[in-house]
Amino acid sequence: QLQVVESGGGLVQAGGSLRLTCVTSDDNFSAYSMGWFRQVPGKEREFVARISWYNNDDRYASFALGRFSISRDNDKKTVYLQMNSMRPEDTAVYYCNRDPPTTTWGQGTQVTVSS
Repeated sequence: QLQVVESGGGLVQAGGSLRLTCVTSDDNFSAYSMGWFRQVPGKEREFVARISWYNNDDRYASFALGRFSISRDNDKKTVYLQMNSMRPEDTAVYYCNRDPPTTTWGQGTQVTVSS
């Protein structure tokens, strides 16, 4: 069962940056594409970004394109999300998971962007 621990969230002003980190326990980490997702209370969880397992090809939701960057370190079984030029609408709990995601989710990390 995949276990992940997300961290790096916090309070940031609009225009600021945060770097999220997701450490996994997955011994097969390098064999899976990984993604970041986010959820606002009362709304469904949505896709933010993904990075492939075989060539590090990355893809982004339209709102993240040009502002966010996903990366991974297979040796550390870790995936990162660098978020720049942040906006109040980026406020959410951010989660990482395989992509497509498994049914097991971590606790996420809260990101709050003040205007």
